[in-house]
Amino acid sequence: MCRHLGYLGPARGVADVLTAGANSLRVQSWAPKDMRGGGTINADGFGAAWWGPRGVGSYRNAMPIWSDPAIDNTLADVESTAVVAAVRSATVGMPIERTACAPFTDEQWAFSHNGVVFGFPDVLVELASDIPTRDLLTLPAPTDSAVLWVVLKRLFQDHEPEKALRQLASRVLAASPNPRLNLLLGDGRNLYATTVYHSLAVLDTGDSVTIASEPLDDDPRWNPIGDHKFVCANPGSVDITDLD
Repeated sequence: MCRHLGYLGPARGVADVLTAGANSLRVQSWAPKDMRGGGTINADGFGAAWWGPRGVGSYRNAMPIWSDPAIDNTLADVESTAVVAAVRSATVGMPIERTACAPFTDEQWAFSHNGVVFGFPDVLVELASDIPTRDLLTLPAPTDSAVLWVVLKRLFQDHEPEKALRQLASRVLAASPNPRLNLLLGDGRNLYATTVYHSLAVLDTGDSVTIASEPLDDDPRWNPIGDHKFVCANPGSVDITDLD
C-alpha cells in the first residue's frame, strides 16, 4: 500500500533523496520490507515534490520509478532543502494514472497517503459534504487519497496543520472500517505524519530529519514509530504523540 518519505535539511538533489541508501525509496518500489498486506511491490507510479523560491515544484509519473530515466537525468539537477515523495501500489479498482500519484500539491503543501480507506467512496460522502462542488468535480483523481487531500485543504481554512491532519484522521477512522492511514504532510519547513496500520520510522541527525515508511539504510538512529501515533518534525526536533 505505497511507501513515502519526507526530508528536511541541507540542500540535496531530489534524486539523491529518492535513491540514497540500501533501502532507498526507489528500492522500496520493488523490494519493500514491511508492507503489512495490500500488495508486494509499488509499481503503479511515483511522485516527488520539493520547495523552491517559487513555491512547490513536483514531478509525477504513472510508470514505475525504476523505469523512469528522469530520476537520474533530471531530478539529480534539482536541489531543495525539503522533499516529499512516494511510490504507489494502487488499490484494486482505483486508476493507475499520473494524477492519482502522490504527493498532491498546491502552492504551499505536499500530501501523501500510504494506505486505503475501506468502503470508499460511500464512507467519505459525509466527510466531503462541506467541500465546494467545484473542488469535488475537479478532483486530481477518483481515489480515496485525492478526496482526503481536498478535505484536508478545506480543514486548513479553520485549523493549523497539526489539528487539521488530526481531525482528518479522526473523521476517517470514525467512518471507515479499519482504514489504513499513514498520512504525510509537508510545508517546506515542517513535516507532519500519522501512523494507522502501516510502518513508519524517523531519522533525526540534528541538521536534517527524514520520515519514511521504512528506514532507508542501517543507521542505528532510525526510530520506529508505533501504531496510532502523530509525528511533528523539523531538523533537531521530533515530537511523537498519540493520534487518538
